[in-house]
Amino acid sequence: MTALALTLALIIGLTLGLFGGGGSILTVPVLVYVLGIDPKLAIAMSFPIVGATSLVGAIGQWRAGNVRLTGALLFGLVAMAGSFAGARASVLVSGRMQLLILGVVMAAAAMLMLRSASRDTSILAPLRAPSRALYVVAFAVGGLTGLIGIGGGFLIVPALVLFGQVPMREAVGTSLLVIAMNCVSGYAGQRNIDAIPWRDVTTFTAFTIVGIVAGARFARSVPQRALKQGFAVLLLVIAVLVFWQNYSRL
Repeated sequence: MTALALTLALIIGLTLGLFGGGGSILTVPVLVYVLGIDPKLAIAMSFPIVGATSLVGAIGQWRAGNVRLTGALLFGLVAMAGSFAGARASVLVSGRMQLLILGVVMAAAAMLMLRSASRDTSILAPLRAPSRALYVVAFAVGGLTGLIGIGGGFLIVPALVLFGQVPMREAVGTSLLVIAMNCVSGYAGQRNIDAIPWRDVTTFTAFTIVGIVAGARFARSVPQRALKQGFAVLLLVIAVLVFWQNYSRL
């Protein structure tokens, strides 16, 4: 495990602690492009890494009163169904195509983060939409989790705020629990878990957990707008590189 990979693991954890999502989307690119791991194995490895880290963050948020257990269970169970289905369907898609999809999703995540950084997301008015809209989003997020190994917090948080009428702070905490649930289901749907190098997974996870604990502690004292903008730009750059490298080889 290289120093660069462990530093990036810390950053992944920090962003999860600060924003409740976004950072986990870097896990697969780090495993593939920094550690040279096969894309499909990297996706399988991402589930225990992101799941364990998010669970630690969710416990801390629950202690602070920022997790809606009922909402997490309702949203999370639907998302878990999507995650399991996505993981099972991933055998029909090549590793390169999965990375292409990941690049597109990273670009979308970056745009959402830039948009949220340009305004106060705490004053977003909840939408009076049918409850089924929330569950459609839940299933879609779960499907992406199972297919490409993302946590999906960048979609879960706004969905809970806009469709579920959950306050922003509680949406961040609740999203971490939903991400952990998604990862359990996505892992259960994988077919190549026997090849997972658990020593590397454990080391990487330890650093992401340190990051998420630190991020949760500093969430109130750091300028989140500037951090979101910087992280969104980083996501865009990586998305372009991932897309360019894999699309050019199709």
